Amino acid sequence: MKLYKILLAIVAAVASVGFLASAQAVPITGMLNIAGQANFNTNSLLTASSATFINPHVEGPNTGSFAGLVFPTPVVMASYTFDPSTMTNGLWSVGGFTFNLLSSTVEQRTSTFLSVSGTGIITGPPGFDPTPGVWAFTSQNAGGHPGMSFSFSANTEAVPDGGMTLALLGTGLMGLAAFRAKFGKV
Repeated sequence: MKLYKILLAIVAAVASVGFLASAQAVPITGMLNIAGQANFNTNSLLTASSATFINPHVEGPNTGSFAGLVFPTPVVMASYTFDPSTMTNGLWSVGGFTFNLLSSTVEQRTSTFLSVSGTGIITGPPGFDPTPGVWAFTSQNAGGHPGMSFSFSANTEAVPDGGMTLALLGTGLMGLAAFRAKFGKV
C-alpha cells in the first residue's frame, strides 16, 4: 500500500506541473495585415533586392491576438533585404507585437510585381509566448517608380505542445505498470 501512495503522489506532482506549464502558455494567434509604401534599391521590381518602408500602418481585417489593431495604427518597420534572404530582427513592431524574420523566398517577380514569402517568430506583450509565423509580402506599381505600394500579412502557425502530452502518457503507463506489479501477484 505504501508503494501505491508514493506512485500516486509522483503522478499527481507531474500532472500538476504539466497543467501549470500548459496554463501559462499563451500562443499568439490570428492574422495581421500591414500596408504602406516601399522604396526599393532599384526602379524595377525585377532587379530589386531590398526595401525601406514609408508610412506603414495596420490594415484589416485582423484576427485573433491582433483583432484590436485597427486602421490606421502606425507600424515601425525595419529596412529589409529579401534577395538574398536575410534574417531581420524587428522587421515590424506594432501594439507590443514584434515580428523577427527568419527566412524569405522570392515567389514571383516581374518589373512591376514582387511576391515574397517566408517564416519568422512573433513575440508579443507580456503574457504571450513567442510563436512561429508565416508571412507574405507583395508590392506592385505599374510605373516601377519609388514609393510603390506594398502589403504584408502574417499568420501564426500551429504550436506544438512541447512534449507534455507524451510525458503525461508515460507517467500514466509507469503508474499502471507499478500497480500491476504490486497487485498482480497473487
